Amino acid sequence: MQARFVAMEDGFRLDYAGRTLLVHTAARPAFTFGVGVPDVQMYRGNFQITDQASDFPVLTVATIAPQSISMVGEDGFAVELTLTGTDTGFDFSIVTSEATPPTALPANAPGARCNRISVALEAAPDEHIWGGGEQLSYLRLNGRKFPMWTSEPGVGRDKSCELTRIMDAEGMAGGDYWTTNYPQPTFLSSAQYACHLGSSAWSALDFSDPARHRIDVWEGNLTLEFLFAGSMADLVSALSTRFGRAAPLPEWAISGAIIGLKQGAASFDRLEKIRSAGAAVSGLWCEDWVGIRETSFGRRLFWDWRWRADRYPDLAAQIARLHADGIRFLGYVNPYLAIDGTQYAEAAERGFLALRQNEDAPYIVDFGEFDCGIVDFTNPDAADWFAERIIGKEMLDFGLSGWMADFGEYLPTDLRLHDGSDPMLAHNHWPVLWARVNARAIAARGKTADAMFFMRAGFTGVQAQCPLLWAGDQCVDFSRHDGIGTVITAALSSGLVGNVSSHSDVGGYTSLHGATRTPELLMRWAELGAFTPVMRTHEGNRPDDNLQVDSTAEILDHFAAMSRVHAALAPYMRALVAEGAATGLPLQRALFLHYPANHDYACCQDQFLLGPDLMVAPVIEQGATSRQVLLPGEDSWIHVWSGETFSGGAHLVHAPLGSPPVFARHASPYAAVFAALAKARGPIAEGTAK
Repeated sequence: MQARFVAMEDGFRLDYAGRTLLVHTAARPAFTFGVGVPDVQMYRGNFQITDQASDFPVLTVATIAPQSISMVGEDGFAVELTLTGTDTGFDFSIVTSEATPPTALPANAPGARCNRISVALEAAPDEHIWGGGEQLSYLRLNGRKFPMWTSEPGVGRDKSCELTRIMDAEGMAGGDYWTTNYPQPTFLSSAQYACHLGSSAWSALDFSDPARHRIDVWEGNLTLEFLFAGSMADLVSALSTRFGRAAPLPEWAISGAIIGLKQGAASFDRLEKIRSAGAAVSGLWCEDWVGIRETSFGRRLFWDWRWRADRYPDLAAQIARLHADGIRFLGYVNPYLAIDGTQYAEAAERGFLALRQNEDAPYIVDFGEFDCGIVDFTNPDAADWFAERIIGKEMLDFGLSGWMADFGEYLPTDLRLHDGSDPMLAHNHWPVLWARVNARAIAARGKTADAMFFMRAGFTGVQAQCPLLWAGDQCVDFSRHDGIGTVITAALSSGLVGNVSSHSDVGGYTSLHGATRTPELLMRWAELGAFTPVMRTHEGNRPDDNLQVDSTAEILDHFAAMSRVHAALAPYMRALVAEGAATGLPLQRALFLHYPANHDYACCQDQFLLGPDLMVAPVIEQGATSRQVLLPGEDSWIHVWSGETFSGGAHLVHAPLGSPPVFARHASPYAAVFAALAKARGPIAEGTAK
């Protein structure tokens, strides 16, 4: 089925598969424009952005030729739009030709005053919309507006809750339902098409009007790309091909739990305690390998990216010992340099730091009781220096097999970059440049199949660089907009735009204003983590105040059991990783990707398919010992813990700690792997952790 532009008496429309996607007439303009002056306030990665914008005058069609054209045809299509009732002489054009992709719709407003464009697409009453990058609160986007600006997501992310109000008062840090580390101006429609905005400017996907989907962008030109497919799964695969695919996860990363500890040399003793309890472990992640910095927020790191012998004596020998025992060592890095570290001075001397706008001095960012410079990745020499000098020599050559590549969201909009680019356009693209530095460092050492990094920040194109997302800094609770459940939504939404693998901090991260982990929260998160591509723990920002996986015998036994389940899934996970590399399909999938006929699945964001053959419905409500599970009627399903067969439909499933509702598709070729999960877990004593 071809998409076609069709000329109308005073405009044109774009049709596909019997549905009109876009109409532009004088009475119903699809394209409007204006002039704006942004006001951007940033405090520690949290943004308040407002705009002083003109009204959007109506545009009318001046010329259109030819009368009708297929988007996949060989001829070009041109539309010239001019202002109504103005004397600015402003022109706006849409031109496609053989030089542009057949599904691309480039629009250009060359007038010097225009820096705002809005496009309205036609919506249908029965249409479902998803996408927007990595969304944390809502999988289905209908009825809401989603600004696209990478930032700290905030704490609480719910303006009606006390924690969010406190954090807003303390530093704009409460967030909202749409704030995210990884936005992307791409949406998917249940009409089996996707639309992508080709701009890194501030933009918004607005689905609040049931009649029209609106895309706003703060730039004087844009390209809309449309992709079409015969199924939603094929559409996701097409998006993955469009944006690119990163290297697959290495074998060790999916073969056991990665234990996050930051206790210096004592971390090795704690690791042995966890292993002695029967945990299946494939990695030790010590983000404090670079040293620590105690702040009022909690235990932070010293941002000078090199081994600190005072905290980890004889670390190289310890890494070698772990490696010989089948365990990899992971660290931490981010793209900023503390001004009291040695690498900051080196970067400043070489001219590798972003500068203040009106002077040749490094731009300094306050990260919360310490200041940092920004390595300017628009300078190719600076990017090469970071990849080789820091990641290559200090990390890979030292023996690290992986790391958290943190941050990427903090690029201010009032600095000066090496390539002269506008920071308002560079801000969203910054995480992609950061991901590219990490991927380049690994490739240069020939370790693409053996080492990995994981990121929380992203934008269009990060899919081709970063092999593993992590869902950011959730609160250590069950809250609706910032707790355990949001990491499911994050994985499903990011997977729809071409990111194959996602995971989260088991136990959450943010502990502020008296919020601390409960045994129940930690154990439920371990159950969820066992059925994600990578199972990794984190001690959080206040490790001394919070329960850890080895804090009590009950928690440790439970965690060890779940880690064994994760390890037992490795043959199936390995196949999914290979499938993702070949097709771009994510490992964690929204139900509608495989079962599009059931409209109840459009909004389902509290359970997921792990590949095509496992239905995972984690318990994400405090105090719950059962939960409702949706099972597609096209298949029969086997409860992996009891072996009981379930038919399709909604079922209330008993779910004590240690037995999260997980079902295997009856006809799966991996039936033997799934049947072994209960044995790998071992016996579980029913009860409720307090």
